[in-house]
Amino acid sequence: MLRAFHEESDLVGVIDRRLVMRLWPFVRPQRAGLLLSMGLLVFISALALARPLIMRSAFEGGTSHDLTRAGFLLLGVVVFEQLLTFAQMYAMQIVGARAMHDLRRGVFAFLHAQRLQFFDRRPIGRLVTRVTNDTDSIGELFGSGALNAFGDILRLVGIVVLMLALDWRMSLIAFALVPFIGLLVELIRRGARTAFRRIRTKLARLNAFLNEQVQGIAIVQSFCREKQSAQEFDDINLAYRNAHFRAISLEASLDATVEMVSSICIASILWYAGLRTLGAEVSFGTLVAFVAYIEQFFGPIRDLSSRYTIFQSAMSGAERVFDLLDHPEPDAVVQTANTRHGKDDLAFELDHVTFGYRPDAHVLHDITLHARSGEKIAIVGPTGSGKSTIASLLLRLYDVDQGVVRVAGRDVRAGDRRETRQWFSVVPQELYLFSGTIASNIAVGQDEPDRARVEEVLRRVGGGELIDERPGGIDARVDERGANLSVGQRQLVAFARALYRDAPILLLDEATASVDSTTEARLQAGLAELMKGRTALIIAHRLSTIRSADRIVVLHHGRIVEQGPHDELIGRGGLYAKLHALQLARESSAPGMKMPTAIREE
Repeated sequence: MLRAFHEESDLVGVIDRRLVMRLWPFVRPQRAGLLLSMGLLVFISALALARPLIMRSAFEGGTSHDLTRAGFLLLGVVVFEQLLTFAQMYAMQIVGARAMHDLRRGVFAFLHAQRLQFFDRRPIGRLVTRVTNDTDSIGELFGSGALNAFGDILRLVGIVVLMLALDWRMSLIAFALVPFIGLLVELIRRGARTAFRRIRTKLARLNAFLNEQVQGIAIVQSFCREKQSAQEFDDINLAYRNAHFRAISLEASLDATVEMVSSICIASILWYAGLRTLGAEVSFGTLVAFVAYIEQFFGPIRDLSSRYTIFQSAMSGAERVFDLLDHPEPDAVVQTANTRHGKDDLAFELDHVTFGYRPDAHVLHDITLHARSGEKIAIVGPTGSGKSTIASLLLRLYDVDQGVVRVAGRDVRAGDRRETRQWFSVVPQELYLFSGTIASNIAVGQDEPDRARVEEVLRRVGGGELIDERPGGIDARVDERGANLSVGQRQLVAFARALYRDAPILLLDEATASVDSTTEARLQAGLAELMKGRTALIIAHRLSTIRSADRIVVLHHGRIVEQGPHDELIGRGGLYAKLHALQLARESSAPGMKMPTAIREE
């Protein structure tokens, strides 16, 4: 049932060079570390190439003094080589860590800049995979990938030159087996990109499914759906495991084949050297050095092969990260010259607005609504009538399909979203507190909260108990989502957050819908303080809270069907009067009364 939600088509192949060029802006600031690492690789390769020559001189000298001197020299070369290897790896890891830090920051900033439609159409787990797992796979390029491949190629070229210099006939025997390895690498190359792309796809599906299940755990448990969810998880997890098996088999077959060819080559060289007069045409020292070079010759080939799989994994990760960055949610564009058609005394205005979350299903139909500065407007209506959608359009979380939304006489599409949102203080229906402190949750968006102001606004909305009764006061720890606070306390923090911002327009989106009537009554003083001296748009669940509004707007099926003061709407006997009578009846009778169909339906 849920599997279709997690399907993600494989991306088409992308030229590796283009992906590397896309990564370069993140690597360019680390040029010094990159050049240092490359220079160290040259020295490391030279030291590795010198080892067989030292062994050759020791055996050809023949005396114990020659062997002792060569042994100490070889020891010094190995120790120095390993020290340089440590320095090179450390420098390269620093380059990679910094580059991936900048890439993650870029992806995170990209996500913050997107409209809500972007997130509506993509599972959150898949986006998390892009920021974490996919960038980690790209980081492997720096840990053991691209630059070390340069060192492997450099060492391979040096080995070929020295082998030819030592004995060109034996070199030809060794080189004769190289085309076989080249053919194998080509065959594996064709399967590696597909295999690693499939791994990234399956991992994204797994993360998306886990995120969905954790967020919906209450529904899963309430409907006893654990068995079906576990079966779906097993299917997705099995697909992820099988994708890994394919990549593992490719890498293992390559390693085993290279090792086998290396052994065959050494055996062939020893057989050939035995046919020739050892000592007359081939000295023992030369043979020892040549066998050592053969071991080194297949080492870079083996390393290049394994690095190739790392490279494919990194390219698959880069494909997915840049595919995300290449598909932002497009912004509506409005000519600046045509943006001021509203009246300057209006705080906000919706002018013949039509909107739908999907192109084929409109939620709002030809809505025209305005509020003058200081006016208190309430919006009521049955569930699904489009009340919260109006607040989202004012904040430009979404862009309208038709019509215009203006704030302070300016089309919200004409400028930056942040400019529009500076006009609003918001208390949303779903209260979200971040892990941190009470002060950091009230002064959201400020690195250093004004502590005196935090305490002032918290007391003004009736939250003095959070200062006086909790250890630490405004520095008291808040868990993720405010799990260690009561619903009423979270509500007070949300009120204080809106008051702290001190914006001219207040949006209350069913701000007290999550609390009971007793708690709501206790919060009314804080709510009144919050609305004092501001234009307010109040989206209400309980009609008793909006009786004093200057104007009440009634929505039904996404259209305005009534508007006016409370007493006037009651006197008309329309939808508002029915909603009000129904709520009064529910408050005075036993719970469980159902709303009439004519009112409940969307």
